[in-house]
Amino acid sequence: MRRIYQFFVISALVSVVLIGAGCVESSERYKAENYVGALSNADSDTSIVEGVYERPQITTPDEAWAELMRGNRRFVEGKRSVRDFPTRRGELVSGQHPFATVITCSDSRVVPEILFDQGLGDLFVIREAGYVADPITLGSVEYGVHHLHTPLLVVLGHSKCGAVTAAVEGGAEGNIEHIMDMIEPAVETTSESGVTGPELVEITVNAHVKNTIKEILEKSPVTKELVEKGELQIIGAKYYIDTGEVKVIE
Repeated sequence: MRRIYQFFVISALVSVVLIGAGCVESSERYKAENYVGALSNADSDTSIVEGVYERPQITTPDEAWAELMRGNRRFVEGKRSVRDFPTRRGELVSGQHPFATVITCSDSRVVPEILFDQGLGDLFVIREAGYVADPITLGSVEYGVHHLHTPLLVVLGHSKCGAVTAAVEGGAEGNIEHIMDMIEPAVETTSESGVTGPELVEITVNAHVKNTIKEILEKSPVTKELVEKGELQIIGAKYYIDTGEVKVIE
């Protein structure tokens, strides 16, 4: 009886092992089939631009802005460009050569590389809540336009900006007050317009972008000199969260 009992125990253990092996095999096969399916779906995704995107050579402000606008159009239409990231990473090991410097907000909805459909090494991005011209931002701008020689500097505000809303409504606490102080001049300008509510926030965003550009030129002699020489252009623009479009602020 004891031998019969041992036989049944061993048989049961062997069955468990075999079933387990079959489950593992099925699991791995399932993962592989899903991976192949995902690749097939990506290949047939009509929202992806065919072929690996090759950015044109850019040396002038006009060329840089045109490339940003083409990328934004792709983003708005949902047509992503295909990027060869492994190859591009290798190309960037020796250094970076972005074609534009972009100052924008820390808002998680505003990501220049995505909304302009650009890749690794294409943009030198400076993100700070309220896109203010403090010393850190100014130093970063000078690195982008002077040391990296980007021919274009974009100060990019955005709709529904939380920092500007806080400045318009007041009541910020802690270190956020430092940001509010730098947005306040724009608030003072637009508060006399007679506009209120969300519309007041939007026109204040536009005014703040213009003020930021003005401060950059006043506080950064290096940047101002590049503009005067025609080697750099500064554009104030606004990203509209609801449509995805980027438009120049007149």
